[in-house]
Amino acid sequence: MKFEKILFYTQFREMAFNSLEAILALKQAGLKEVVLTHVIPQEDVAFVPYGGYLKEEAERIEKTARFRFEEWQKTITKNGVASKIRVEVGGINATIMDIADEEKVDLIVTGRKKRTLLEKVYVGSHILDLLRRSTVPILMAKYMVHYEADEEEVTRVNDHIFIRPLLATDWSEPSQRARDALSAFKGVAEKVLITHVIGAKISKGLDQEALTALRVESEKRLEAFCRQIETDGLEAEPHLAVGRTVAEILKMSREHKATMIVMGRTGKDWLEEYWLGGVSHRIAELSEVPVLIIP
Repeated sequence: MKFEKILFYTQFREMAFNSLEAILALKQAGLKEVVLTHVIPQEDVAFVPYGGYLKEEAERIEKTARFRFEEWQKTITKNGVASKIRVEVGGINATIMDIADEEKVDLIVTGRKKRTLLEKVYVGSHILDLLRRSTVPILMAKYMVHYEADEEEVTRVNDHIFIRPLLATDWSEPSQRARDALSAFKGVAEKVLITHVIGAKISKGLDQEALTALRVESEKRLEAFCRQIETDGLEAEPHLAVGRTVAEILKMSREHKATMIVMGRTGKDWLEEYWLGGVSHRIAELSEVPVLIIP
């Protein structure tokens, strides 16, 4: 898998440009073009109640967005990467996916939304919907995150996100595709961390002998997983955990100083996942580091 063409979607929130700069590190791994994308929500320029269209307002917003993007293009060009600008009016998710399809991008990068200045990282309903529906890998960028750790308020800056990715695998096909995606980081990643969590629901029903056997089998699978990654020229390090899947993945990312979490999209029924949140969506919501979801 290669990430040669990226759609970078932004609403121009604080730190959006910093997130773009962090993404440009992929130039070392083959990044060739960035499609700078802004969507003007249809409802912002609709003339209610008559169903008309505020053309002048749409043109004003588009002009402002293009001006900002043209400034960003200077930095992109300095990094030896091509770029283009797409500013469209429409539904946010549908328009993003249409542009991604038209431009044939390899990756969609989007930001995250905050509840408060001292928030738990919050995805936002439209991003969860995008994560659920997209057939293209999605990276949720989180340049600066405020969170609580050990009863203290912590600020984390994610400016070198590809250095030490952590891949969480459940041995599923999406996990295998996530493993393949790691090859896109060759040339920029220093080490890849691979983790598998023996879930609490599984371990709870096992006696000690059965749990030990499962641990041994899981360790063997992790070692084989790492060897597959190493054939792509990346150093890989296995880590096995037992407990609640989401909590253990987050704990692992913190203890081993991961700079990103990579996961295959979990395969729950879409309605259940939309309302309750699958593992990958919960990780995307709660992680202090960027999260790459592979469909």
